[in-house]
Amino acid sequence: MKIILYLFLLNLSLLSAFGQVGIVKGKVVNASDSRPMVSVNIVNLNLVVGSITNSSGDFEVRARVNDTLHFSYLGYKSIKLKVTNDWINFGTATTVEMTELALALEPVVLTPFRLTGYLEYDVVNTPVRNNLRYSISGLPNAGYEASTKSAVSKVLGAVFNPADFLYSVFGKKPKELRKLRQMKDDDQIRNLLSTRFDREMLTELLQIDKVDLDMLVSECDYSVDFINTANDLQILDAISSCYEEYRVLSKGRNRF
Repeated sequence: MKIILYLFLLNLSLLSAFGQVGIVKGKVVNASDSRPMVSVNIVNLNLVVGSITNSSGDFEVRARVNDTLHFSYLGYKSIKLKVTNDWINFGTATTVEMTELALALEPVVLTPFRLTGYLEYDVVNTPVRNNLRYSISGLPNAGYEASTKSAVSKVLGAVFNPADFLYSVFGKKPKELRKLRQMKDDDQIRNLLSTRFDREMLTELLQIDKVDLDMLVSECDYSVDFINTANDLQILDAISSCYEEYRVLSKGRNRF
């Protein structure tokens, strides 16, 4: 009986240790010359908290055992690391090496509108964007486009059509999408997303691929112009607004 009680207490202590939040420390260096890298972004994908390296390449971030840390820096290959028990318990400062990417720039072709000078002809043949303007939280001095159709009408369609793409994403991955609120509450992550346009951090945090992410924003009725030009913070706010509308409209339908 004592042995069983001992094993039970031991398992209980191990479970509590693995669920305990601690601080992990480390240094990020360039793999080619071992020089410290400044302003590298570190995000705990599980706790949805962020950090950044200082002038010496050092960082600290909250984490639990088995959490995944995502390291990213412009022009370098992003990497993910699992947090070990020793890393938390012994406070070992782990050195993380990042490798520079070899980028090949593609030529950009500009195709301006050809105007004839005849107003009646030019008005008919010049593309017109029938988009509404939306204000994104945290960025008060700018507006962003969505198409003229109401986003709510798209969401209503999702509520009453179980096969709709919006339902399939929100319904299958509710835990990942609930991270939206945590992402919006963390200043470090918001600052990071406001400078990015590659959707990498969003797809990692929400655990959906880029194609599904773009389709999701489209289903929320944001325009192609918005999807192609918005930074990751604007995309986050667009999805978050649509998700909250969906939650309200689907309440009581037992879909969560």
